[in-house]
Amino acid sequence: MTLNEFAPIGALLALSALVAFIVVIISRLFGPLRPSSRKAAPYESGMKPIGPANRRLPVKFYMIAVLFIIFDVEVVFFLPWAVQLRELGVYGLAVMGVFLFVLTVGFIYEWKKGAMEWE
Repeated sequence: MTLNEFAPIGALLALSALVAFIVVIISRLFGPLRPSSRKAAPYESGMKPIGPANRRLPVKFYMIAVLFIIFDVEVVFFLPWAVQLRELGVYGLAVMGVFLFVLTVGFIYEWKKGAMEWE
């Protein structure tokens, strides 16, 4: 692999960053900017906020979100494997079997620990 193969990806990233920068600059230049204390005040359904704005959430919410992301990202690895399955042969099948085994053991461990129970 040479660096030239990644040139389109680099060009896409550069173009995306440029477009985002231009949009922010244009909105700042041409958009209305009339700050006031009323606009800067927090809004909660038209009522004055009661108590602190950053309430503590149970760790369960974060745990389920992190578990979802971890298992979701691991499932993404199936697509390249499925595309290249014939070229990988038995070795590719064995490696994916090990991957699935580790994924399943992690899933069962989290299930037994009660991390996926919604209370």
